[in-house]
Amino acid sequence: MRLRLAVAAVATVTLVHVLQFLYYRLNWPWLYYNVCNEDINGLACRVTRKIPLVDLTGYAVVLGVALLVLVPLGWWVLAPIRRLVPVVDQLGPQNLGYRVRPGRRGRDEGKRLGRALDAMMDRIASGYEGQRAFAANASHELRTPLALQRTLIEVGMAEQLTPEQSALLTSQLLATNTRNERLIEGLLVLAQADQGLAARTPQDLDRITRAVIDANAAFAGANDVKVSTAVYPYRVPGDGILLERLVRNLVHNATKYNHPGGTVRVTVDGVLIVENTGPVVPPEDVARLFEPFTRLAAARIDHSGGSGLGLAIARSIVQAHDGTITADPVEGGGLRFTVRLPPV
Repeated sequence: MRLRLAVAAVATVTLVHVLQFLYYRLNWPWLYYNVCNEDINGLACRVTRKIPLVDLTGYAVVLGVALLVLVPLGWWVLAPIRRLVPVVDQLGPQNLGYRVRPGRRGRDEGKRLGRALDAMMDRIASGYEGQRAFAANASHELRTPLALQRTLIEVGMAEQLTPEQSALLTSQLLATNTRNERLIEGLLVLAQADQGLAARTPQDLDRITRAVIDANAAFAGANDVKVSTAVYPYRVPGDGILLERLVRNLVHNATKYNHPGGTVRVTVDGVLIVENTGPVVPPEDVARLFEPFTRLAAARIDHSGGSGLGLAIARSIVQAHDGTITADPVEGGGLRFTVRLPPV
């Protein structure tokens, strides 16, 4: 593109000089008309005194011919951009694999634009595939308990059940229904967090954290996990309900994915840190923990009715609050989650 513009500039300057040379070389008397000969105080004469043009007629002739030539020259300069138009028209959800492919070399603006379009399509395709994978995983998570419910109902309808069998069937149906409710609730919270915050009000993260730890005490005791805290005042702008869900998900996961006699340490001191003991997590697999429905190993498979969305929800809530969340494996087993939120 720059080469074409340079050629166009050189051609324009050369053309103007050639036209001026031919104009004066023709030596036609009618072409040379001095507007100041008739009325020295007239508008045309005053314009020629203000603008450094000796001959307005010559200027008009040269300008007109130059414009006639510059139109096709401009068409030629913009040809690379025009060639991109039908390519861009092919891009869309139905054809996410289409690429411009201008080549990796060259700093021409047209090629740089093509590479930028290809990079944009890579990001769009990645996001679209992520949505498809999320929908497929959500469908799978819902299909399994629904199939179980259907089987339990068919068993109950097939034969007369004793009171003990009816009670067992009812409890299993209730547990399956509770799991479905948790999954749907998690999907709704995830969608809400992804939409961002409608309003931000000052929230005491230390108070929210203490309330979550108190509510989690019974669950921690049942799992033989000891929770220690170091919580100091820290106020952040945001949504109180979402922040409570963020802390609850992190503390609940740290307690559930632990071992008997393990520990959980929660710190609020300018940042929120939740660290636990537990199974060893390979460093290369840590980032996958934030993906919906992702479980890294059999030891981390949720058999307690969880939705598999806890950390995905936590990440979305942190992003909605303009913060960051990171996870690091702890030597000997366990994870350390660090959440940084802007203060008030």
